Amino acid sequence: MSGHILIVDSVATNRIVLKVKLDAAQYRVDACASIADAQRAIAAEPPDLILVEFSPPTDQARTFCIALRAAPATAGVPIVATGHFDSAADRLAALAAGADDILVKPIADNLLQARIRSLLRARHADSELRLREDTRRALGFAETGVDFIKTGAITVVSDQAASDPLNLSLAKASGLRVAVLGPDAALERPVAGPVPDVFVIRAAIPGQRPDMARVFRLIADLRSRAETRHAAQLVIAPAAATPEVAAMALDLGANDVVSEDASIAEIALRTKMLLRRKANLDRLRDTVQSGLQAAVTDPLTGLYNRRYAMPHLAAMAERAQSAGRDFALMVLDIDHFKTINDRFGHAVGDKVLVGVTQRLRDNLRAVDLIARIGGEEFLVAMPDTSIAQARGAAERLRGLVEDAPFMSGESGPPIKVTLSIGVAMGGLSAKGPADVMDIMQRADAALYAAKSAGRNMVTMSQSAA
Repeated sequence: MSGHILIVDSVATNRIVLKVKLDAAQYRVDACASIADAQRAIAAEPPDLILVEFSPPTDQARTFCIALRAAPATAGVPIVATGHFDSAADRLAALAAGADDILVKPIADNLLQARIRSLLRARHADSELRLREDTRRALGFAETGVDFIKTGAITVVSDQAASDPLNLSLAKASGLRVAVLGPDAALERPVAGPVPDVFVIRAAIPGQRPDMARVFRLIADLRSRAETRHAAQLVIAPAAATPEVAAMALDLGANDVVSEDASIAEIALRTKMLLRRKANLDRLRDTVQSGLQAAVTDPLTGLYNRRYAMPHLAAMAERAQSAGRDFALMVLDIDHFKTINDRFGHAVGDKVLVGVTQRLRDNLRAVDLIARIGGEEFLVAMPDTSIAQARGAAERLRGLVEDAPFMSGESGPPIKVTLSIGVAMGGLSAKGPADVMDIMQRADAALYAAKSAGRNMVTMSQSAA
C-alpha cells in the first residue's frame, strides 16, 4: 500500500466517492462520519494523511485540526481541508487550524491525487529522518529535540522582477525578509549567494499569458540541483489554470500551489508554513549528519573509532588485493598508561591521549587511516606501503612520542610516554578482504610480543619479518 488515508466527512456520498477514488489508487482508506469516530480511529492507528470536510459549520473541524497538530502522534500527519470555502476568511481559518492544503469542491481527481502524492512524499521523508534521529538518540548521540525557530529567507521568482510588487506585499504580510529575482537569476543564485529557504514562483503575471512550460522547467531545475533541492517551492498559478497545471507542478516537485486570486494573507501563511516545515527538516538532517559523525568518531581525540576503522580497513584490503599492492597495519599502545592515570589523574591522562593523537596525526599521510580502538590503543593503516616503509614509519612514530615528554601541569613534572607497536602486512600476501581480521590478529600478536619483550619497541609480525 502507498499509504493509509483517513476520510472525515458527515455526508455518506462524499465518503463513498472519495474512498472509491483512493482505493483505486491503491491507498488503504478508512472513512468516518463524525469527528468522534475519527478520533477513535486515530487512537487505534494514526493514518498517514487525513482528509477533513470543512463545509459549514466549521468550528468543530477547526478544533479537531488544532487538536491533531497538538498531539505528538499526529503532529506531523498531513491534513487536507475539503469544502466550498466561500470566503478568504474561511480558507485562512482552515490553514491557521493546521491544514496543509485546501481543496475546493468539486475536487478534480488528478489534483486530489497529485496533492496526496506530494504530501505523502514529504511525510515519508520526515518520518525517515525522524526514525534516524530516534535511533541516534537511543545510541546516546542526541539530546531530546527542541522547537527550531528560524527567520528564513524567501525569494519571489518573477519575470517582472524589477517591477513586481509581490515581494513587498509578501514581506509586509508575513514579516519575513523577501527578495525578488528573475527565473534565470534564481538558478544562478546558489553560486552568487545564500540559497533561499522558500522560492515563491510567480507563474501568473497580470496582463500576460503565462508560459507554464517554462515554469515547469524552473520547478524541476530547482528541485534537481544539489544547492536548491531542499528549498521549498510555492507556485502562484493563474486563476484560470486547470487542475492539470497544479497537479503537474506538484508532481514535478513544488511543495504547494495557490491561485493568484488568493489573498496576500493566505499566500503569506502558506509561505510561513513551508518555511517552518523546511526548518524542521533542516534540523533533522543536521542531527542525522552529526549523529553519523558522532557514531564513528571518538569524542576525546576526534579520531575515527573501531566502528569506522574496520569497514575502512576492509575496503583498503580489497583495493590492495585488486591492485597487487601491499598495505601496512599497525596497532599502537601507550605503555603503562594506567600508571599515568593513577599518578596524575584522568584529566592529565586525557591530555596525554590528545597529545599522542596530535603527534601521530601530524606525522602520517592524508591517505593513512588513524583510529582510536581502545582506551590507550590506536590503529594506523597505511596503503601502498612496503615492509621497509612500514617498519621505518613505526619507528619514527615511536621516537616522536618518546623524545618529547608531556607536561603534567604548570608546575608538575614532565611525563615520559612511550609506545609499543605491532605491525602486520596485508595486500599481496593476503587472500582477500576476508583476511582483515587475520591481519588485525597478527598485528595484535606483534604488539603483545613488543610488550612482553620490554615495551617501547616496534615488533613486526612473523609473516612480515
